[in-house]
Amino acid sequence: MSMAKVLAGDIGGTTTRLGVFESSTPRPRLVAMRTYGTSEFAGIAEMTTAFLLDVADIADIDPKARAIDAACFGAAGPVLNGVATLTNTPIHVDAAAIASAVGLARVWLINDLEALAYAVPVLSKDEVHVLQEGRANPAGAIAIIAAGTGLGEAVLYNINGRPVAKASEGGRADFAARTDRDIIVLRELTRKNGRASIEDVVSGIGLVNIHQAIHTGGCDAKIDFASPDAPAAVSTSALAGRCKACVEAMDVFVEAYGAEAGNLALRTVATGGVYIGGGIAPKILPVLTSGRFLSAFRAKAPFSPMLDAMPVNVILNAGAGLLGAANFCFLT
Repeated sequence: MSMAKVLAGDIGGTTTRLGVFESSTPRPRLVAMRTYGTSEFAGIAEMTTAFLLDVADIADIDPKARAIDAACFGAAGPVLNGVATLTNTPIHVDAAAIASAVGLARVWLINDLEALAYAVPVLSKDEVHVLQEGRANPAGAIAIIAAGTGLGEAVLYNINGRPVAKASEGGRADFAARTDRDIIVLRELTRKNGRASIEDVVSGIGLVNIHQAIHTGGCDAKIDFASPDAPAAVSTSALAGRCKACVEAMDVFVEAYGAEAGNLALRTVATGGVYIGGGIAPKILPVLTSGRFLSAFRAKAPFSPMLDAMPVNVILNAGAGLLGAANFCFLT
């Protein structure tokens, strides 16, 4: 389908990015973008209307004249019949409501990890950090995992030379403890919540959960664990080596992240590679490259050799989900 301009959105539990893109080679060209708090407007339709009015001059569009050909939004939650409820925020996203508000005939709503997956084929080398070179099979499946406010997972298939992404809610599957420290975390989360999901461990709040489970004596960094900034505070303290408890919590987090990335790679036979997205990974690159992540990723006997051969990359482009949503429009 030939399109001139499309609207793309990356709707997260905390922030939402909206952008206008033009058709371009080798990937869609960003014309204008804004970032909002996801709860800043009454709904995503209202946010989209405000965005288009705000960038009308920059993007050379008339919001009242159907200057946008189509739109795609990636939402952090399961999408059913064009409607999504965000997993970690009580916000509903309705494709039909957005289409009506903006005056578009074509609005697609997909899972945010699906959107991220559609960015992978058009990412440049400087937008990824290689954790493991591996040997990619160009026709193989690509696994995408992303920890941030929550934990998302998806797979990108190559179907007759065309990328096709499939979402999952694997982040809400059960957490599989591997070590004695993991078992302590599992027991504490089960005591508090009745069960422990992977997202309860591998996410921003997961880092806090780990710290509180394995260190009941407090924290040298004097972190307020009731604060929404607690995950960032634990991460900052760990990276600076200011608190032994924070460092240990980060070690458990990184190993759990690597293990779950390996689980996803096994489930999808990701011979095309594994991509680590989300807001956390780029911020903790020093500990991701320490060896703990890849050691846990590879520890999947008897299939360790298969995982040794898989490329593993960290996505550095914070706007990759937005780019992927735009790319979906031009591919569809």
